[in-house]
This record gives sequence, C-alpha cells and structure tokens, in this order.
Amino acid sequence: MQYVMTLIWSVLLMLMLNYVVSSVLAVPFVLSTSLILGVIFTILIFIIGAIIPNDPTPEADHH
Repeated sequence: MQYVMTLIWSVLLMLMLNYVVSSVLAVPFVLSTSLILGVIFTILIFIIGAIIPNDPTPEADHH
C-alpha cells in the first residue's frame, strides 16, 4: 500500500509542479510529461530508500 500511495502522491505533486511552471513560463500544459516525471520520481524515491541504511549508529546506543 505504501508503494501505491507514494506513486499517487508523486504523480499529484508532479502534476501540480508542471502546471505551475508551465503557467509561469506561458507554455502549454502537457499531462503525459507530468505522469512520466511522477513515475521517475517515485522510482528514485524507492532507490534512495533502499540505499539509506536503517540500522542505528553506534553513538545512538550510548545515550
């Protein structure tokens, strides 16, 4: 479920970002670009989440 919600939020945020930027730059809004960027952003989030270690640091054990 977390993967689906991450995908939905990423696509929604990319849609919003693409809409605002295209309005500011006075270029036409393209839906497919936002969807592709949202999927790419989701994949990058999953890769970064897999790379970052989940183990506590040794300094945190002494407190």
